Amino acid sequence: MEADGFVRRRMTADTPGGDPGVAGASAGAEVRWLGSRLWGVSEGIVGSLSPRIGGGEPELQPGQLHGSPETLQHAEPDYEGLPQGSSVSTHMLAGAVAGIMEHCLMFPIDCVKTRMQSLQPAPAARYRNVMDALHRIVQTEGVWRPMRGLNATAVGAGPAHALYFACYEKLKKTIGDIIQPGANSHLANGAAGCVATLLHDAAMNPAEVVKQRMQMYNSPYRSVLDCVGAVWRSEGPAAFYRSYTTQLTMNVPFQALHFMAYEWLQERLNPGRLYNPASHMVSGALAGALAAAATTPLDVCKTLLNTQESLAFEGAGKSSIGHVSGLGQAFQTVYRLGGVPAYFKGIQARIIYQMPSTAISWSVYEFFKYVITEHQNRRRREK
Repeated sequence: MEADGFVRRRMTADTPGGDPGVAGASAGAEVRWLGSRLWGVSEGIVGSLSPRIGGGEPELQPGQLHGSPETLQHAEPDYEGLPQGSSVSTHMLAGAVAGIMEHCLMFPIDCVKTRMQSLQPAPAARYRNVMDALHRIVQTEGVWRPMRGLNATAVGAGPAHALYFACYEKLKKTIGDIIQPGANSHLANGAAGCVATLLHDAAMNPAEVVKQRMQMYNSPYRSVLDCVGAVWRSEGPAAFYRSYTTQLTMNVPFQALHFMAYEWLQERLNPGRLYNPASHMVSGALAGALAAAATTPLDVCKTLLNTQESLAFEGAGKSSIGHVSGLGQAFQTVYRLGGVPAYFKGIQARIIYQMPSTAISWSVYEFFKYVITEHQNRRRREK
């Protein structure tokens, strides 16, 4: 992790009675930090599209296409045939940019989702809906408050999504060739999504813990590093992976539904599998909404495990026991506090977050994949 970005500015806590303006300044520092990181990413992308991509990457060779030499001079390889003409680093680059943009653009809604999933929120943190929550957070805590924890998310999202998309693309083709050679296999898509989730969550889970603790109302942490240090000292390194099994239990079915729905929608909206931004965006949004609604109960349990909110423990009579640990205990705590409806707290915010989030992720990923592939094709034709 790029620790130098974290320590550029020590952020002040927005603890009870704290100055919202100071908290806003601290969150503003995170946004400025992110700007410098994204600028570096954009420079890297521009560099990657110049004469060499990742150094030593395989390019499309004429033998990979069919037809006469005259035809090959003007042939455009099939967009969905990309794995033949691109390396793993192409998928990783496109995935990293997509992940960073997805999480950063939707971060304020993610903050609202975390707060609305609180099992026993403070009176000042009880919201009617997403817009009411955003309005009250900005009005009472400062305009930058919904952005606290953004730098932790950006640092985690890049490598997590790079591994995620690269693994998915590789396994989708490998498993698909075994199950249904030459055709799109929904079973292969779902299986590839499940395995890719293992790598994604392993990289992203610590960032999720830090992010959600900083998003909670009256978070006591001054900065990302302060949060990491406090959690490490008081709860040990295992705290950063306390919700990992729950995260996997949620994300494995989420990603299986997500990828299967996306590929199914692509078959109907974009049967030629061309680069079509509108179809990528619509398919991503609908697939994300379906998967988000189905896995909301697990997301509520994950939020409880990540935040370990003290009010919830007191209400469940667990203050003397210690931390809630494990999916089973989290499910019991949620049910004891609110019954079945508690499992669906924040479902509106979760769907509102996931629809544009997955739409952004897929459209940005497909765009960069297309641009890099076209660049490689032009280089091949010029030789």
